[in-house]
Amino acid sequence: QVQLAESGGGLVQAGGSLRLSCVASGRTFGRYVLGWFRQAPGKEREFVGAIRWSSAITYYADFAKGRFTISRDSAKNTVYLQMNSLKPDDAAVYHCAAGPISSGTYYYTGSYDLWGQGTQVTVSS
Repeated sequence: QVQLAESGGGLVQAGGSLRLSCVASGRTFGRYVLGWFRQAPGKEREFVGAIRWSSAITYYADFAKGRFTISRDSAKNTVYLQMNSLKPDDAAVYHCAAGPISSGTYYYTGSYDLWGQGTQVTVSS
């Protein structure tokens, strides 16, 4: 069974850091893009960033540039989201997703066909 499982969420003070992990099991993702999205209560799910598995090329939403970093460990089949300088507005459930994306639509939720359950990030002011 193919699964994505996120971990690493929690409560952090504003200005702090968290590293989220997404472990992929049941398949390899050589031609896939692994993305991170977040969803706050009452808001739509929004793109955070993504990494192309084969090349490790990364893409980021504007709000994530300079604060968030996505990386992957092929040996562990794991993608990471390092989040620094966290703000209360970053509080949300963070999901990882995988999709066979060959074009530039990595920011679009519909491009992904596999999703994890999410991990909660809470940022106190």
